[in-house]
Amino acid sequence: MAGRLLFCLLLLGASSAWAADYTGPMPPTADMIYLVHADNLIATEAGEAKQEKGDTYSVPGVASSARTPLAEPIFLLKSEKLSAESLELYRLEAKGGRRETTVSSKRRGGRALHLQVTRLERGLYRIEASEALENGEYALTPAGSNRVFCFEVY
Repeated sequence: MAGRLLFCLLLLGASSAWAADYTGPMPPTADMIYLVHADNLIATEAGEAKQEKGDTYSVPGVASSARTPLAEPIFLLKSEKLSAESLELYRLEAKGGRRETTVSSKRRGGRALHLQVTRLERGLYRIEASEALENGEYALTPAGSNRVFCFEVY
């Protein structure tokens, strides 16, 4: 019994010490994804993708208002309802006044790009592109949802 209590206390102490390590900027709004630029946070362009024909989804406009020069961008998410682990990253193509992608395992570019998700503390996540992104338009989206968080790499 005493061993179990000691183990629980050590575990609790370790988890609170781990959570106290993060000292960076905090997202002001929950369930919004922010680009990290040093100590500044830039809100991604949040919206809803419209399903076109088949597995093609589009977002209005040819370019996102959220921009980063980083080829391997880092994001922060303070999560209440949005699951960081469910996020997928897609490249968008500008066509006819909108940005679109086709989500399919058969088409090149229609596959989700690799992400790394790290829990910083309870409800706070660091999300990183695990590969260098080419200049262009991108969207983070929860799997199975039309909700999108768009950004541009320039």
